[in-house]
Amino acid sequence: MKEAHLSVGVVAKRAAVKVSTLHFYETKGLIRSWRNAGNQRRYKSDVLRRIALIKAGQKIGVSLSEIKAILSQLPDERTPNTHDWEHIATAWQKRLTQQILYIEKLRDSLTSCIGCGCLSLERCHLYNQDDHLNEEGDGAVILDRID
Repeated sequence: MKEAHLSVGVVAKRAAVKVSTLHFYETKGLIRSWRNAGNQRRYKSDVLRRIALIKAGQKIGVSLSEIKAILSQLPDERTPNTHDWEHIATAWQKRLTQQILYIEKLRDSLTSCIGCGCLSLERCHLYNQDDHLNEEGDGAVILDRID
Protein backbone atom coordinates (compact mmCIF):
# COMPACT_ATOMS: atom_id res chain seq x y z
CA MET A 1 0.00 0.00 0.00
CA LYS A 2 1.67 3.14 -1.23
CA GLU A 3 0.34 5.54 1.43
CA ALA A 4 1.50 3.24 4.22
CA HIS A 5 4.91 4.75 4.69
CA LEU A 6 5.32 5.50 8.41
CA SER A 7 7.60 3.15 10.30
CA VAL A 8 6.62 1.67 13.65
CA GLY A 9 9.21 3.88 15.37
CA VAL A 10 7.88 7.06 13.78
CA VAL A 11 4.27 6.21 14.69
CA ALA A 12 5.26 5.30 18.26
CA LYS A 13 7.10 8.60 18.69
CA ARG A 14 4.40 10.78 17.12
CA ALA A 15 1.61 9.04 19.03
CA ALA A 16 3.61 9.04 22.30
CA VAL A 17 3.22 5.30 22.82
CA LYS A 18 5.65 2.41 23.02
CA VAL A 19 6.29 0.21 20.00
CA SER A 20 4.93 -2.70 22.05
CA THR A 21 1.69 -0.74 22.48
CA LEU A 22 1.33 -0.49 18.70
CA HIS A 23 1.87 -4.23 18.39
CA PHE A 24 -0.70 -4.81 21.14
CA TYR A 25 -3.25 -2.54 19.41
CA GLU A 26 -2.67 -4.50 16.21
CA THR A 27 -3.25 -7.85 17.90
CA LYS A 28 -6.52 -6.44 19.28
CA GLY A 29 -7.59 -5.32 15.80
CA LEU A 30 -7.63 -1.61 16.70
CA ILE A 31 -5.03 -0.55 14.14
CA ARG A 32 -3.35 -2.23 11.21
CA SER A 33 -0.10 -2.08 9.37
CA TRP A 34 1.23 -3.32 6.08
CA ARG A 35 4.54 -4.94 5.34
CA ASN A 36 7.00 -3.40 2.91
CA ALA A 37 9.36 -5.34 0.64
CA GLY A 38 11.77 -5.74 3.57
CA ASN A 39 8.94 -7.21 5.72
CA GLN A 40 8.91 -4.13 7.98
CA ARG A 41 5.67 -2.73 9.36
CA ARG A 42 4.39 0.43 7.73
CA TYR A 43 1.40 2.54 8.74
CA LYS A 44 -0.78 5.06 6.98
CA SER A 45 -0.68 8.49 8.61
CA ASP A 46 -4.33 8.30 9.68
CA VAL A 47 -3.33 5.64 12.23
CA LEU A 48 -2.28 8.58 14.42
CA ARG A 49 -5.92 9.69 14.63
CA ARG A 50 -7.02 6.17 15.51
CA ILE A 51 -4.43 5.98 18.27
CA ALA A 52 -5.51 9.38 19.60
CA LEU A 53 -9.11 8.12 19.76
CA ILE A 54 -7.98 4.95 21.53
CA LYS A 55 -5.99 6.91 24.09
CA ALA A 56 -8.83 9.39 24.67
CA GLY A 57 -11.28 6.57 25.19
CA GLN A 58 -9.00 4.76 27.60
CA LYS A 59 -8.48 7.92 29.66
CA ILE A 60 -12.21 8.15 30.33
CA GLY A 61 -12.57 4.46 31.05
CA VAL A 62 -13.77 3.09 27.72
CA SER A 63 -12.50 -0.46 27.33
CA LEU A 64 -10.50 -1.54 24.31
CA SER A 65 -13.31 -3.91 23.34
CA GLU A 66 -15.77 -0.99 23.35
CA ILE A 67 -13.36 1.10 21.27
CA LYS A 68 -12.95 -1.78 18.83
CA ALA A 69 -16.74 -2.05 18.53
CA ILE A 70 -16.96 1.66 17.72
CA LEU A 71 -14.19 1.44 15.13
CA SER A 72 -15.63 -1.71 13.57
CA GLN A 73 -18.84 0.18 12.76
CA LEU A 74 -16.93 2.41 10.36
CA PRO A 75 -17.07 1.36 6.71
CA ASP A 76 -13.95 -0.24 5.24
CA GLU A 77 -12.12 -0.01 8.58
CA ARG A 78 -11.50 3.66 7.90
CA THR A 79 -10.34 6.14 10.48
CA PRO A 80 -13.12 8.24 12.06
CA ASN A 81 -13.82 11.48 10.24
CA THR A 82 -15.29 14.65 11.74
CA HIS A 83 -18.87 13.35 11.58
CA ASP A 84 -17.88 10.03 13.14
CA TRP A 85 -15.99 11.79 15.91
CA GLU A 86 -19.03 13.98 16.71
CA HIS A 87 -21.13 10.84 17.11
CA ILE A 88 -18.53 9.12 19.29
CA ALA A 89 -17.92 12.28 21.34
CA THR A 90 -21.64 12.69 22.06
CA ALA A 91 -21.83 9.16 23.44
CA TRP A 92 -18.68 9.68 25.47
CA GLN A 93 -19.96 13.00 26.83
CA LYS A 94 -22.97 11.20 28.28
CA ARG A 95 -20.66 8.64 29.83
CA LEU A 96 -18.42 11.37 31.26
CA THR A 97 -21.40 13.20 32.74
CA GLN A 98 -22.39 10.03 34.62
CA GLN A 99 -18.80 9.55 35.78
CA ILE A 100 -18.59 13.16 36.95
CA LEU A 101 -21.80 12.79 38.97
CA TYR A 102 -20.46 9.60 40.51
CA ILE A 103 -17.09 11.17 41.34
CA GLU A 104 -18.76 14.23 42.88
CA LYS A 105 -20.93 11.99 45.03
CA LEU A 106 -17.88 10.00 46.05
CA ARG A 107 -15.96 13.20 46.86
CA ASP A 108 -18.80 14.45 49.01
CA SER A 109 -19.11 11.10 50.82
CA LEU A 110 -15.47 10.34 51.49
CA THR A 111 -15.53 11.62 55.06
CA SER A 112 -18.73 9.79 55.93
CA CYS A 113 -20.56 6.71 54.74
CA ILE A 114 -20.60 5.38 51.20
CA GLY A 115 -23.26 2.80 52.03
CA CYS A 116 -21.09 -0.29 51.84
CA GLY A 117 -23.26 -2.20 54.29
CA CYS A 118 -20.44 -2.93 56.72
CA LEU A 119 -22.44 -1.85 59.80
CA SER A 120 -19.24 -0.83 61.53
CA LEU A 121 -18.74 2.93 61.25
CA GLU A 122 -19.95 4.61 64.42
CA ARG A 123 -19.78 8.09 62.89
CA CYS A 124 -21.59 7.11 59.68
CA HIS A 125 -24.50 9.48 59.15
CA LEU A 126 -26.09 6.88 56.93
CA TYR A 127 -25.66 4.05 59.44
CA ASN A 128 -27.07 0.85 58.04
CA GLN A 129 -28.89 -0.35 61.13
CA ASP A 130 -30.35 -3.84 60.76
CA ASP A 131 -28.65 -4.10 57.33
CA HIS A 132 -31.61 -2.64 55.41
CA LEU A 133 -29.31 -1.71 52.53
CA ASN A 134 -28.89 -5.39 51.76
CA GLU A 135 -32.41 -5.29 50.28
CA GLU A 136 -31.23 -2.77 47.67
CA GLY A 137 -28.37 -4.89 46.38
CA ASP A 138 -24.71 -5.58 46.81
CA GLY A 139 -21.86 -3.11 47.08
CA ALA A 140 -21.92 0.58 47.96
CA VAL A 141 -25.60 1.07 47.14
CA ILE A 142 -25.87 4.58 48.59
CA LEU A 143 -22.93 5.74 46.53
CA ASP A 144 -24.42 4.13 43.44
CA ARG A 145 -27.60 6.22 43.74
CA ILE A 146 -27.18 9.08 41.31
CA ASP A 147 -29.54 11.88 42.17
